[in-house]
Amino acid sequence: MPPEILASPGTIAGVARDLLADGSLTGAMGVSVQRVAVGLLFGAVIGITLALLSGLFRIGEDLVDAGMQMLRTVPFVGLIPLFIIWFGIGEAPKIAIITLGVVFPLYLNAYAGIRGVDSQLIEAGQSLGLSRRGLVRHVVLPGALPGALTGLRYSLGVAWLALVFAEQVNADAGIGFLMMQARDFLRTDVIVVCLVVYAFLGLLADLAVRLLERLLLHWRPTFTGQ
Repeated sequence: MPPEILASPGTIAGVARDLLADGSLTGAMGVSVQRVAVGLLFGAVIGITLALLSGLFRIGEDLVDAGMQMLRTVPFVGLIPLFIIWFGIGEAPKIAIITLGVVFPLYLNAYAGIRGVDSQLIEAGQSLGLSRRGLVRHVVLPGALPGALTGLRYSLGVAWLALVFAEQVNADAGIGFLMMQARDFLRTDVIVVCLVVYAFLGLLADLAVRLLERLLLHWRPTFTGQ
């Protein structure tokens, strides 16, 4: 294939080596990872808080869940023009896009995990004399943790997807910035390197969450394959 359509694997490997050697790729990775980390932190706080309000309290469900179900159908990418108007063209709209992408998967899975706790466990806790706070701490939250961690895995995938769009908003650093420069100069080799980096970082993030699941859910027997 012609290089302007798709560079050869050898060329891509050489470009990746050059980008690592001059530090441009590692610097871009650092900026992008920082954006994802901040957006993930904000999204996790918002999503978990809303899930707790909606899952633990009926009035919270009435106030929160309907609105969240409506908002999650709105493509977060379509809100980029509004975010630019509201927050300018700096880091704020980029973080806001990632945050919005993270909130909904985490909220939905955490909420479903809370509401999916076995009612017989609740009755058993009540018969043992646990207060409402004790039930939440010792029964509901541990029972909802698998769902919340599943939501975290989905949220990480969406966070990297949101980053691709976020770094198209007047970015001057990051992996998306390298991709935009490469697009302007028809550098398919650099574009492929950036896509591979996105995939690699997403895989590392997923492995981190799976390790967290093993640490936090070691008490839960699960099917591990045959």
